[in-house]
Amino acid sequence: VEVKIEVVIPEKERSKEEMSPNGKASPMIYRVNGTARHYHLEEHPIASNHYHNPKDMVEASVCHVKDLENGQMREVDLGCGKALLIKESGEFHAVGHKCPHYGAPLVKGVLSKGRVRCPWHGACFNIGTGDIEDFPGLDSLPRFQVKIEKEKVYIRASKQALQTQRRTKMMAKCISLSNYNLSSTNVLIIGAGAAGLVCAETLRQEGFSDRIVMCTMDRHLPYDRPKLSKSMDSHPEQIALRPKEFFCTYDIEVLTEMQVAAVDIKSKIAVFKDGFNMEYNKLLIATGNTPKALSCKGKEMENVFNIRTPEDANRVVKLATSKNVVIVGASFLGMEVAAYLAERAHSVSLVELEEVPFKKFFGERVGRAVMKMFESNRVKFYMQTEVSELREQEGKLKEVVLKSGKVLRADVCVVGVGAVPATGFLKQSGINIDSKGFIVVNKMMQTNIPGVFAAGDAVMFPLALRNNKKVNVPHWQMAHMHGRIAALNMLAHGTEISTVPYLWTAMFGKSIRYAGHGEGFDDVVIQGDLDELKFVAFYTKSDEVVAVASMNYDPIVSKVAEVLAAGRTIRKRDVDSVAQTPHLFFSSFRTGDMSWLTGKGS
Repeated sequence: VEVKIEVVIPEKERSKEEMSPNGKASPMIYRVNGTARHYHLEEHPIASNHYHNPKDMVEASVCHVKDLENGQMREVDLGCGKALLIKESGEFHAVGHKCPHYGAPLVKGVLSKGRVRCPWHGACFNIGTGDIEDFPGLDSLPRFQVKIEKEKVYIRASKQALQTQRRTKMMAKCISLSNYNLSSTNVLIIGAGAAGLVCAETLRQEGFSDRIVMCTMDRHLPYDRPKLSKSMDSHPEQIALRPKEFFCTYDIEVLTEMQVAAVDIKSKIAVFKDGFNMEYNKLLIATGNTPKALSCKGKEMENVFNIRTPEDANRVVKLATSKNVVIVGASFLGMEVAAYLAERAHSVSLVELEEVPFKKFFGERVGRAVMKMFESNRVKFYMQTEVSELREQEGKLKEVVLKSGKVLRADVCVVGVGAVPATGFLKQSGINIDSKGFIVVNKMMQTNIPGVFAAGDAVMFPLALRNNKKVNVPHWQMAHMHGRIAALNMLAHGTEISTVPYLWTAMFGKSIRYAGHGEGFDDVVIQGDLDELKFVAFYTKSDEVVAVASMNYDPIVSKVAEVLAAGRTIRKRDVDSVAQTPHLFFSSFRTGDMSWLTGKGS
């Protein structure tokens, strides 16, 4: 028996032309320093992908068909690149071997019921199509056709697909964009983060061919915002989620440096701060959060930063090099900034009101282990205190005075004390906003107003994992899924959100991965060694595991995420089995036989 793998692109996708249906390139509008400019496809062409070019194909023998059992994956080398060969339910599949998000090796991920989950950040891909099914990331995997002949396995694949290890889904384009009134659009998306971009892309992937306009207060096209605190010296073009040409090609218009001041839901009009009005048919609000500022004296002086843009992050790195840095707030942003600057600054001090970093999120024991890691890397903590004053010298920051009486030398101060929903412009709109400013939506990301949807950090939505309790989950992965669900329901698909929250943080070359929703946990069961920073922590409420976190314990978090995504419950009594013999636990989950966990099975 022989297995051959060949790239296949559906015929209907091959026939797509690079031009819009009206035969004209459609413009992307974006603003630089407030000036609108139009870019056309002819100015910035995108190279087309000819996967079917015979000269681009490669074939190699990789293994025997009996080398793989059901449920196994193998990374195979074709000489000019690698593929992921999978056997499930007696059938072979082959896709790209790297996660398109950050390049994680999928062979180390989790295979379950027709999809593979990334071991690093939880993105999921269909093994039959390569399509992305859960996030983060925007692209799918290239898929290769599998043929079986003569007990030897051969893979025939496109060199280009093997090298890029990603595939952008085919999308519709806007029909006759030139016929539209500039002040009206079918879909208006307020916010150009992950939720807004995924919404726009999903609409095009589903064949939507009417006008889409995104608007953002930012100067830049959508970018990878988590990198602002994890890789602070990244320039905007380095962290862009899509190049300018992408927006031109798929007729997604982006208005930058444009702030919506109000929404008139009766007239379906968005009123911009500069007086411009735009009519819409469907509206997505994905404005995210606004960082909280300090309330003490001196908060407005130079060299005091909230990290909101690439320019903010770049400037902090430049000013902090060989200088004294004070970070206020042991939030994810604050801790990641401290870790990034520790080797660059002369000193890094971190001020926090709580006793231990991450105590409410990861628990006290994990928080103390993380704190110890920071202290071993020259970060000084000042806990259970607040900033009372920022002092200046010749107009620049000189000292940070704490309520405890301690005075810290400071050339730069970074504020990471949390954020509030950026929804102030909706207060008089009639859209349901809760007491904390979050937009309330249902399982389909719909607000109380027909045709108005909301997504991302600014929403409260029903989380299936927690019996549809309304929660706020300000995670990058969740924003992607919100945007997709909103888009599908703009098209009346009736799709409900059911994803498992998944996040990660990176500090000193180490990552903590986390899945679930641990709000209100009453116990933490830890397996492994906290001192060695190799552990898995299970967060329980009553008898049920509601979240899991790990460091140097991959792919346990992705495995637990798959169990939770299937609607299965992990009990507190099962934790030892999950941590110590995860392969047995997960094997039982896949077969549906969980009896061994309670000692009743084999």
